[in-house]
Amino acid sequence: MELWERDALDLVEPAYFELNRDGRGCFGFIAVQGDLGCRYAEVDGRPSVEFTREGDDEGDARSGRGWAELESDGARRGRSFFHAGDDSGFVAVREATRRA
Repeated sequence: MELWERDALDLVEPAYFELNRDGRGCFGFIAVQGDLGCRYAEVDGRPSVEFTREGDDEGDARSGRGWAELESDGARRGRSFFHAGDDSGFVAVREATRRA
């Protein structure tokens, strides 16, 4: 994510976005964690996803939205927005092993 250093992103646990085929998912970075609601589509012929998110930041309720597109290298590049707050570009790569 462009706004925060990698060490900060992994503060509580390794930073992640998990997108599931059923249109649900979850995420965590710094001390922010929560659930995703996903809508899959194609943009300019490439797989993409738009998502809303609900969760908390150190116990305070937080929500937002975002999007990502699948690039030819397999990474998802996109942007995540906090409701009425910061936004940051991000690059997510597939983890070699599935999360438990």
